[in-house]
Amino acid sequence: MDNPVNFSHQEGVKKLKALAESIKVCLFCTNLKSDNGSTCRPMGVQEVDDEGNLWFFSDIHSEKNLEIKDDKHVQLFFSHPPKSSYLVVNGDAEILVDKEKTDELWSPLVKTWLKKGKDDPNISIIRVKTKNAYYWDTEGNSMINLLKMVTSAVTGINLVNGNEGAITV
Repeated sequence: MDNPVNFSHQEGVKKLKALAESIKVCLFCTNLKSDNGSTCRPMGVQEVDDEGNLWFFSDIHSEKNLEIKDDKHVQLFFSHPPKSSYLVVNGDAEILVDKEKTDELWSPLVKTWLKKGKDDPNISIIRVKTKNAYYWDTEGNSMINLLKMVTSAVTGINLVNGNEGAITV
């Protein structure tokens, strides 16, 4: 992965969407100045829209919502080791209360965290507007890549094909 492959505009949105929606769960980090990890929590992305915004559900009274009100800058860390796919997103978060968007994004799995369902008056939506992102992505499936890694270790020739680069939307 010596030569970065960068994506911008619509191609950037497509790459961002493909990675984030295939990985699904990220560490959603707020209060970035604290630098101690306590303000990072796992969250499931509901959608990446055509503008590169990432959408999440949250309780309106959650600590993360309070932190976003104080500082909108967030970082999202996506990781899928079996696929060797990784993504870091830097963006600005906005808290919305929008019944129509809640209905659009809702899935039964969300009820795991928002027990009263999509009519819960404490539901908020967080929209993260992507400022920039960086990715690492290995082509192929995990079993083939494992075999390539073993062969590379034995022969000294790198057989693993992967890309990395910046994403701008």
